[in-house]
Amino acid sequence: MFRLEEATIDELHAAIRSGEITCVQIVERYIERARAFNGVASVLVTEDGKPVGRVSGTVRAGAPLSFPTATVNASTMFPDLDKYKGKPLEYGRMEATASDPSVQQQYGMIAGVPNGGQVNALATLNIRGERSVTCRGDFDRHPSKGPLPPGAPPMCEIFRHYPDALERAAELDAAYGRNPDLEKMPMYGVVFSFKDPFDTKDIRSTSGGDAAYDIDFPARDHVLVEQLRNKGAIIYAKAVATEYNGRAGNPGGRHEPAKVLPSTLGYQRSSWSGNPANPYDTTRSASLGSSSGSGVSVSTNLVMASLGEETRASTRGPANHNAVALILPHKAMLGFVGGAIGADMYCDRTGILCRTIADCARVLDALEDPVNGYYDPRDPFTTVPRSSILSTPYASHATMPGTPGALRGVRIGVIRESMVYPRGSLTETPIITAVAREIKSVLGGALGATLVESTDPLWTRDLDLEVMKVDFRRALARLVPLFMPDLLFRLGPDGQPVFKEFAAAIGPTEFLPGKTFGTGTMKPIDYCVELAEGRIEPPANLDIATIQEQELAPTFRFQVPQYLTRRAEDWKQRGFRETLTDFAQLNARSKFWGDDQRAAFKNWEEIADPRNPLDGRQGVNERIMLRELLRRVDMMVILENHLDALVRLHTPWPPGKIGGAHQPRGGPRFRRATSRPSTIPSSCCHRTPRATCRRRPARRPPSPSPACRSRSCSGASRARRTSS
Repeated sequence: MFRLEEATIDELHAAIRSGEITCVQIVERYIERARAFNGVASVLVTEDGKPVGRVSGTVRAGAPLSFPTATVNASTMFPDLDKYKGKPLEYGRMEATASDPSVQQQYGMIAGVPNGGQVNALATLNIRGERSVTCRGDFDRHPSKGPLPPGAPPMCEIFRHYPDALERAAELDAAYGRNPDLEKMPMYGVVFSFKDPFDTKDIRSTSGGDAAYDIDFPARDHVLVEQLRNKGAIIYAKAVATEYNGRAGNPGGRHEPAKVLPSTLGYQRSSWSGNPANPYDTTRSASLGSSSGSGVSVSTNLVMASLGEETRASTRGPANHNAVALILPHKAMLGFVGGAIGADMYCDRTGILCRTIADCARVLDALEDPVNGYYDPRDPFTTVPRSSILSTPYASHATMPGTPGALRGVRIGVIRESMVYPRGSLTETPIITAVAREIKSVLGGALGATLVESTDPLWTRDLDLEVMKVDFRRALARLVPLFMPDLLFRLGPDGQPVFKEFAAAIGPTEFLPGKTFGTGTMKPIDYCVELAEGRIEPPANLDIATIQEQELAPTFRFQVPQYLTRRAEDWKQRGFRETLTDFAQLNARSKFWGDDQRAAFKNWEEIADPRNPLDGRQGVNERIMLRELLRRVDMMVILENHLDALVRLHTPWPPGKIGGAHQPRGGPRFRRATSRPSTIPSSCCHRTPRATCRRRPARRPPSPSPACRSRSCSGASRARRTSS
């Protein structure tokens, strides 16, 4: 008997061919699961903890969203709140949305619901009447049921001719029955969700934002959506995501929030569709990463596969924290910014989330256009040499059986830098201990790989493992002087050199205009020679964590109007007018769940120069140089140690409590230069002795791509879950 939950693509196709299930039945079952588990997953945090009135949200899976009326008193989350002095706090509240004032959504502070049974992973389902605000209800009337009612926007005549997910499934059943051509349609009947920023012509697409477009669906699909649609996939839903792929930061300026949020931990949140929850503990963040809805929707069997996006950890986090598989190709292989708004276009890239690596590989193969390959004319980052793309199907290489000794003869580098933490801290110990044991016992013991570990001053060597002859610290010492010498001249948030040993060795030198340091005698360029040749020890903190702190680049101000004007031009060519074409209009017609984002977006609107201030670091330059540097660091470590692959820990922490205190960090080595103090007193930040709560950045050395970032890639079976 076929069971859809936890099924693979091969199992689905076998069931279709045997007559055990039809495409319509597949979609119907997923809609049933959405009705059962895809409701609101958060509760308001208010000043007094009193109930709020009952209100409704947008229609999802056939019924309006129902919001909790109970609230959490903020003082239960933040002890000594009565002693707080500072800007007013932005307490939780229900308000009408900008996109549709007839429905409401949660704004301000929220928390998770214990044992809530809901995950809020899917934002908009491709169901007629609810898949668009512009063409909602009867404005999406099926063509067979007569003309549109009076007052329907004219573009709805185009929109209503797009079949919804159930209708598309019925078309596939009628055309192919039990005998689909899987060579031409390898994604036949596979139900997909997409991180909200991916443009889908038949589903509302606003990058997760609550923005009142004239037409809230685009005139064309994102090129990857188009490929999947052509290969038989069912375009079923948009996944909840942190809007604009992580809110894009704040470039600074004259606008400041009138009210502040004491914590946004666990907010992978959309102003239009709310916040997802973790299926294992619904009081916790769905993951560390803005593609949380993609990971949760696959993990909880709300869909079979999903496309997410990663700027820095936004697909690795959802894969890790939801026990699903991931293939995250290099940025130039799969396009993203050609039909989406990202947070940082130099880093944004597409990731594929499925139950197994084999399924991810099959999706990767299906995304290739038969003529243009993976090239997207609208995404300049896909101008990649053809030699970097395999000429054979990726699925043919994803067939590792997982039997004892299957990796014998394979050399795997273990990146210990991803497993270190401040001395004396206990928070990270359980996960790091378990991961180190699993890597050794599964990859090394059961599967027979040769493990080669890197070194770090905070890591105690495993004497059973081979040690890297050239590790990441040594590779950085050899390559930084040539590929990114600017790194050595960085200043920290205190205005002092980040690399103290460098400043102590060189003579007085201008690090930035008007900022001179150096108490030694060496010329900086001679220091670089000695460092590269290994004749002097590298600075103690010249490691893959420290170098990846990046200056915010101004390119979000470039990408937003580029995307908006392209979208408007696409509609103009079809005879319709979209007037939301620039940042000013976006801000005027949007609402945000936090006033901090309203202020940030107003500051983005006023950015005029594509460069950072000339007396400081240049964000665009850093990203381009850092990609070149890290690619070569990885390859130097691989080549010098004759490695076949690298394995790392994504994060040493479980998902954070939604709206809770951030993870404290111990010592300057674990401080991100861009972090800022919390506005809440120290007594509100549990388990930290300092007056500020700071969060250590995840260590993110990139791996050769495409590669598996999920712990399930070792062949170990995932825990089976059929509900949230």
